[in-house]
Amino acid sequence: MADFQVTTREGETHRLEGVDGWRLMELLRDYKMGVEGICGGQTDCASCHVYVDPGWASRLPAPGDEEEAKLDELPGWEETSRLSCQIIWGEALDGLALTVAPNWV
Repeated sequence: MADFQVTTREGETHRLEGVDGWRLMELLRDYKMGVEGICGGQTDCASCHVYVDPGWASRLPAPGDEEEAKLDELPGWEETSRLSCQIIWGEALDGLALTVAPNWV
């Protein structure tokens, strides 16, 4: 069983089970971690913005041009910012740690 750790906007930490092939945004939304995923994963809204733990940031596939453009628009952008809709869950992400970003949208 592969899982990940998420810290909510309120500072609560949870360990959640991943589902192969699901977008991380879908998991965070369905586990009710404060992520809405308004655009359904189209990189249009940034309501799924997360901060990936620095130890994990370089282990993820690089963000695409659309994701980078959307992240550049956010006032709370950090070096480890990602849109969770662009991260597909798989066994290789077992142990991933992230924090849900403030709701800028």
